This record gives sequence, C-alpha cells and structure tokens, in this order.
Amino acid sequence: MVLPEGFALPPLPYLLGLLAAVALVAGALYRTDLSVSDRTVLALAPWIVVGSALHALYVVEWVPEVVAPLLGTPAVYLTTFVPAGILWLAALRTDRDPERPLAVAGLLVALAVVGYALALGAENGGLRLFWPVVGLFVAVFLAVALWAGTRRTYPEVAAATGVAGALVLFGHALDAVSTAVGVDLLGFGERTPVSRAVLDVAASLPTADLLGVGWLFVLVKLAIAEVVVVLFAEFVREDPTEGYLLLGLVAAVGLGPGAHNLILFIISG
Repeated sequence: MVLPEGFALPPLPYLLGLLAAVALVAGALYRTDLSVSDRTVLALAPWIVVGSALHALYVVEWVPEVVAPLLGTPAVYLTTFVPAGILWLAALRTDRDPERPLAVAGLLVALAVVGYALALGAENGGLRLFWPVVGLFVAVFLAVALWAGTRRTYPEVAAATGVAGALVLFGHALDAVSTAVGVDLLGFGERTPVSRAVLDVAASLPTADLLGVGWLFVLVKLAIAEVVVVLFAEFVREDPTEGYLLLGLVAAVGLGPGAHNLILFIISG
C-alpha cells in the first residue's frame, strides 16, 4: 500500500463531473500555447494553500455534505485546479501580465478560506497556534538556508530554476517540519506509508527518546528536494514551460501537505 490513508475517489457522478471540468479547463489552457515561467509557479502557490485549507476543513468535517466528496484526497487537487484554471484563462486573454491577477485572486481566496477555517476553529474548541507557528518559522529558516547554500554552491542551478526552485525547497521544508511537529509534539500520525517508513526507521534508532522521530524525515525530505532542484535545472533550460510545470508540481507535493498540516493543527486545537 503506497497511497495515503483516506485516499479515495468521490462517488461516480461527482467524479465524472469533476473530470469533465478538468478536461475542459486543461484543454483550453493547452490550446492557448501556454508559456510558463517561475513567476507562473509562484502565482499558483496561493491556490495550493486554498486546496490545503479546503481539505483541512473536510478532515474535521466542517464542510457541507453536498460538496464534501469534492474535497477529499485526491479530488481536492482537481477541485482547486478548475477555478484556478478558469481565472488563469481569463488572465491570459485579458492581461499582458497574467501572473499578477492569478496571484492576487489566489491570495484573496486563500485568505478567505483560511480565515473561515480559523474562525470555525476558534468557535469549536479554540486555536492551537504555538507549535504550528514555530514549525512555520523553522521551515522558512531551513528553506532560506538551503536556498542560500544552493545559490553559493550551484549558482547556475539557482539562476535556471529561479523562484520555482526556492518554492520547491520551502514547500518540502514545510511538509517535513510540520510532519515532525505533528508526530513528535502534537500526537498526530502520518498517513503516507513511505513517510511512515522513514519515521519508523528513526523510531528504531537510539536517538528516538532524545530527539524524537521527525528529524530524520526532515533531513530526507530536504535532501530529496535539493537533489530534484539540481537535476531539474538542465531540463528547465532546455524546455522552460515543461520544466517549470514539473517543478511547480514538485513544489505542490510539498507545499500542499505542509500547509494542510499547519492549518489542521491550528483548527483542531
């Protein structure tokens, strides 16, 4: 079993409708002869947070039943893509700088959804802020340090991948640190089998009682993220659109779960 716990497709009517909407939006984007840069990846980052917040609300069962099937795993990723893709299309056709309205709209929606989640959390048992906020600052520090090291050691990699490379490092630092905080400090479990295997290895080491088990996961995730950024640099230089799209996907795989973890920890206080 390599899929995370809770991974399930929505009921068939929801699934067919969602796949049709995704196909229409993705097809329309493809026909625009899309050009993707590191600024595009950054503009899409707030939409990843939107999906993370919606899934956190789904996990604590604070969403209407009629929309709940669209917010599970993996449906929430597709659900979030549809409005983001529609706005992206509109921006491409009406604005010379499509990344700006895409990013602004994403930030506004993210603030609204996260704010709604925090308001509900405050009403339902209060918010748990300390450790999630500490985790966020630690993730930022690790990502900045790693990116500074990348720029110093591999300046050509930093130049090629740009903001997208930095976002990959931050996203996976956030995922790793938030997982460590959840497992070692807040009593949460890990739903992904591969991640659980790394945590189990750390639990078998003599350092488990002193350092916990999350530290090894942080090291492994950061090492993998750094290797991916270095390896993708040449691909980005050869084919920027596909290279940045794939880097954006790698960033989303870290940023999405990381943001979800922090929001879930805060509102389930």
